[in-house]
Amino acid sequence: MKDRQFTTLNLLGLSSGLAFTFLIFLWVNDEISIDKFHEKDEQLFKVMYNYKTENDVLTLDLTPSPLAPALVTEMPEVEKAVSVNRFIDWFEGKGVAAVGENQLKAQGIFATKDYFDVFSYKLIDGDKNLVLADKQGVVISRNLAMKLFKSTENILGKPIQWNHRMVFRTPLHVAGIFENLPGNSTDKFDIIFNYDLLLEGDKYAGNWNATYAETYLILKKGTNSEQFGKKIMDFAKVKDPSTKAGTLFLVKYSDKYLHGKYTNGVQIGGRIEYVRMFSVIAVFILLIACVNYMNLSTAQASKKFKAIGISKTLGASRKNLLLQFLGESFLMSLISAVISIIFVVVLLPLFNEITGKQISLNIDFKMVSIFISIVFITSLLSGIYPALYFSGLNPLATLKGKLVNSFGEIMLRKGLVVFQFSLSVCFIIGFLLIRKQMDYLQSKNLGYNRENIITFQREGDLGENPDVFLSEIKQIPGVQQAASMAQTILNGNDAQSGFSWRGVDADKEYQFKSPRIGYDVIETLGMQMTQGRSYSRQFNDDNTKIILNESALRKMALEKPIGKIIKYGNSESQIIGIVKDFQYGSMHQAIEPLIFRFRNAGQAANVIVKIKAGSDQNVIKQIENYYKKFHPEYPFEYSFLDADYNALYKSEEKVGKLSNLFSVLAIFISCLGLFGLATFTAQKRQKEIGIRKVLGASVFGISTLLSKDFIKLVVIAIAIACPLAYYFANNWLHNFAYHIDVDWRVFAFAGIAAILIALLTVSFQAVKTAIANPVKSLRTE
Repeated sequence: MKDRQFTTLNLLGLSSGLAFTFLIFLWVNDEISIDKFHEKDEQLFKVMYNYKTENDVLTLDLTPSPLAPALVTEMPEVEKAVSVNRFIDWFEGKGVAAVGENQLKAQGIFATKDYFDVFSYKLIDGDKNLVLADKQGVVISRNLAMKLFKSTENILGKPIQWNHRMVFRTPLHVAGIFENLPGNSTDKFDIIFNYDLLLEGDKYAGNWNATYAETYLILKKGTNSEQFGKKIMDFAKVKDPSTKAGTLFLVKYSDKYLHGKYTNGVQIGGRIEYVRMFSVIAVFILLIACVNYMNLSTAQASKKFKAIGISKTLGASRKNLLLQFLGESFLMSLISAVISIIFVVVLLPLFNEITGKQISLNIDFKMVSIFISIVFITSLLSGIYPALYFSGLNPLATLKGKLVNSFGEIMLRKGLVVFQFSLSVCFIIGFLLIRKQMDYLQSKNLGYNRENIITFQREGDLGENPDVFLSEIKQIPGVQQAASMAQTILNGNDAQSGFSWRGVDADKEYQFKSPRIGYDVIETLGMQMTQGRSYSRQFNDDNTKIILNESALRKMALEKPIGKIIKYGNSESQIIGIVKDFQYGSMHQAIEPLIFRFRNAGQAANVIVKIKAGSDQNVIKQIENYYKKFHPEYPFEYSFLDADYNALYKSEEKVGKLSNLFSVLAIFISCLGLFGLATFTAQKRQKEIGIRKVLGASVFGISTLLSKDFIKLVVIAIAIACPLAYYFANNWLHNFAYHIDVDWRVFAFAGIAAILIALLTVSFQAVKTAIANPVKSLRTE
């Protein structure tokens, strides 16, 4: 209370660092808790599929539908198995559930009867062994039940309708109700259908050579999952020797969220990389805050010397003093932690908005334990050096008020400032490079036009003549072009192998990107044809015609490709055009050989509409009217293609925003530490400065004298930070197939910014000392 300035600076630095550490802890805790709530988490596994092609090993999470029942029957290690299909290729399972006049768009999945034995989703009505045993029975969420029936009671057996492109021949009724899915579940669905409906509705779904199902297993306790994975590796090949089936492997179900990235069939990371990165950042921010406390504490040294000397003279041991100063550190950390919790409560809504989470501050035993642990570690880290420093002072020197510093102590204190600013400069460089990469992604020419294009899905029955809808849309004033394709141009995953251009089997092993498009897609997206033509109604083009991109042409090494015949299985396809290379999917992927396959409007329900700039709302309203005319049961939901494209990089955008916050915080806390060291130095050189002023030194000269040493420290910090930042930034940028170069100007800007900030911080104390009356510093010993 006697020195409110330093107490305030200490509390502000520590509480800010602790607040962000707690926020990151809450985020990390939420990330690692995803899908961990299932009762048999340790026994719950997903079967994955590695499929080798000439150019890649594709890792799929889809397997043949007969796999689950076969594994239960033939493998004694399997306790339960279930097949799940999320309406693959049918608009991600979205349909309209209806009860009378009540209609609601809902997410659906197919599942076999043991679904609620494998997954621990709570049933609030219905028998888990029976709800999916009846082909006509469906299980709905509490939320869907409340919206459709206004209740969750006495609705079992009541009829329910499902409007979707995949029409069921059998009437449906409610067989069960499950509790709304928890927020830390990656599964998102509202209604579950019996898997037999899929097998009945799609003649290929039950084949061993077709991948329709996500297969989940409960292994019996004591089963070695690694050995079992090797045992079933060739299981699909044995069941279907006629095809070149891939190899199976197991992943723990609750690991797939964090470890979901595969390259050439090998798991190489995923969201776990961000968890690790933010955890390290949290540690560094806490270290910066602790270093700040050390510097500010030792800056008050001259005010404590006589008290320490008297204590030692009266018999206080070093242990007593050590405990005293550690106790002060613990008290300061505890007060800072309480303040930081207030900061967390205030900042949590903003933090949730940035991270896209719904994190809440739930006080439980785990949270309290972590809180106490962080307080204890912080007090120890921040207080150990000041405690050792003060308790080790010579009592005679302290009673005289003399400050004796060893070379090691001086270098340690300066080294702490270098450490702080090195991390701060790394954060600044990281933020600038992330921002530049995001700007690059948003401005790069993709080979097609994404401006003023809206996209939406046609759902339900597309009618006997699906082209009529597109024809009427084109007549709307302000619509420049309209077309349809099977999936969005941003999907990047539609692929196909089996093409043969040289007549050799090796050709068929190559996997081409293969989007399925209709008439006018190339024109609507503004793609450029380099040879031949695009799909045309005039020529009555159909699925026997294909269009290659330039990369595919180079791969095939065809001369005069227009008119050439490419074999695919027992059929033939004719090349009618070559399209200029464009970015299919996100820029995490390189441009690859691609073959456009034709699909008519009845098979390609993703609609893209090019509209005139400035006429958005009026045109969209008219499109909605036509949509309701053709699809009265379904709501009209649209999005802009450029917004969808930017959403591909939402993870990177979040990292950029967080880097911005971390940069500001790190600089802020580092400046507090620099201020402390400047104050410490000014106190030590007080008499020297008084003598210099008496001898005629100017305020500017003294300010420069006091400041230059600190600027040297910041320059050293920049020299250390730049290569470190370059290494980590370069690694991050290589997650993108196309990225900016690491520009030296970014490092120069970050360095200059750090120097200016440090200069402003130090100048305040330097000028204050320089203008002080020298008589006060020279009048007494």
